[in-house]
Amino acid sequence: MVKRAYHNYWVYIITNKPNGVLYTGVTGGIDDRMEKHTERIGSFFASKYKLKRLVYFEEFQYVEDAIKREKQIKNWHRQWKINLIEKENPNWDNLWERLDSETSSK
Repeated sequence: MVKRAYHNYWVYIITNKPNGVLYTGVTGGIDDRMEKHTERIGSFFASKYKLKRLVYFEEFQYVEDAIKREKQIKNWHRQWKINLIEKENPNWDNLWERLDSETSSK
């Protein structure tokens, strides 16, 4: 795994399929966290529903901002989350595949 020279925080949404179960989380390392979700050791909820498709993420410099945003999204209605995802990722592509190839090539 690649070590970064800086440390950013991520708010992310994962699912099992388009319009499926949604999980919103925050992490200090998206690559580590997605590896755990992929191996089904990330969280009980994500493991139970086989959530490993990264469909949305935002990057933050400060952990306080990331936590605030995560709480905001978690309090949203489901449709608002779907609208957020589809604005940036209308096909519900697994963005982790793209991110993983970018981080592993560095």
